[in-house]
Amino acid sequence: MVHISAALSRIQPSPTIAVTSRVIELKSKGVDIITLGAGEPDFETPEFIKEAAIQAIHDGKTRYTNVDGTAELKEAIVGKFRRDNHLEYRTDQISVGSGGKHVLFNALTATIDEGDEVIIPAPYWVSYPDIVRFCGGTPVFIQATIDQDYKITAEQLEKAITPKTRWFIFNSPSNPTGAAYSADEIKSLAEVLRRHPHVWILSDDIYEHIVFDNFRFATIAEVAPDLFDRTLTANGCSKAYAMTGWRIGFAGGPTPLIKAMAKLQSQSTSNPCSISQAAAVAALNGPQDFLQGWSDDFARRRNLVVDGLNAIEGISCPKPQGAFYVYPGISELIGKKTPSGKVIEKDLDFSSYLIEEAKVAVVHGEAFGLSPAFRISYATSTELLKKALERISDAVARLK
Repeated sequence: MVHISAALSRIQPSPTIAVTSRVIELKSKGVDIITLGAGEPDFETPEFIKEAAIQAIHDGKTRYTNVDGTAELKEAIVGKFRRDNHLEYRTDQISVGSGGKHVLFNALTATIDEGDEVIIPAPYWVSYPDIVRFCGGTPVFIQATIDQDYKITAEQLEKAITPKTRWFIFNSPSNPTGAAYSADEIKSLAEVLRRHPHVWILSDDIYEHIVFDNFRFATIAEVAPDLFDRTLTANGCSKAYAMTGWRIGFAGGPTPLIKAMAKLQSQSTSNPCSISQAAAVAALNGPQDFLQGWSDDFARRRNLVVDGLNAIEGISCPKPQGAFYVYPGISELIGKKTPSGKVIEKDLDFSSYLIEEAKVAVVHGEAFGLSPAFRISYATSTELLKKALERISDAVARLK
């Protein structure tokens, strides 16, 4: 019998990947299922980025690179932080990994000791708590309810901090809710963090460029410069540039932390793909004007989905200001019965009902730490979104 390490036994397979696997299984059987579970843009990677990758191959950029990113890419990231966030980093303060998740994993693994606490607002991206648990830490959750527009308050953050707190993980706009914090809201959280200098801040800005309704994105090191030296500002190319499969994430932070992350990476993955790094240089240094058009497209889809869900009795869906997710609450549907007589006792039952009966794949709220709810990714065509809303509406109408 294979012995599985205690560290691995503390974590679970990703719930979002489990949904994707079920969808693949059903599609292989010829089932017409609409998947609203995947967290990736449906746009094509821009041509100028593709061409840069092709040119890199022709130029022979197919060898090992520096462990945590080429000098050229680090310079591009320094420029991106300066241009978009008014943050000044040196190249020795930049880390590049194989996707945003890899960067976060490196940062937490390099800094968490047994018993350390990490504050995570809920709903949360599914990987945050499991990475903390893998490292031997303890995730401490702050519940941000639908009545709070899924955003925590300064008072909640203050109460959650203890002498054992190592990190505060902050994601805005959020996966899974799309909730985005204004600069003033971030300043109120920063005021709390100022009083606790032992707490480090991990700002996950991966959805930075997907914001709506003239919302101005802000990051914590930008609005609270005095916290710059204990903030890791993480980002990547996956969401903004439709480069999920290219696997390039990056972060800016204090040099000792960046060096520790590079040390860990040198004994795990080594460098990210050299071709993807060349493509990322083009993405960050090239034209950025298309980003607004993509956001406008996502905003139209958001409006369609929010209006459609709120028209269904028993579903309540706030209108988010960013990302490409909605997180509707379904407390009024708990306790109802499906046509087969099964009671909807929790949101997993409801999402299973939608997959099996309505042929619409969503992710249940329990996976993100706040129930009863479910997550929809509207990064798909308007035609499929309309069809999915019709199927969800019909399925809910059949509940008794």
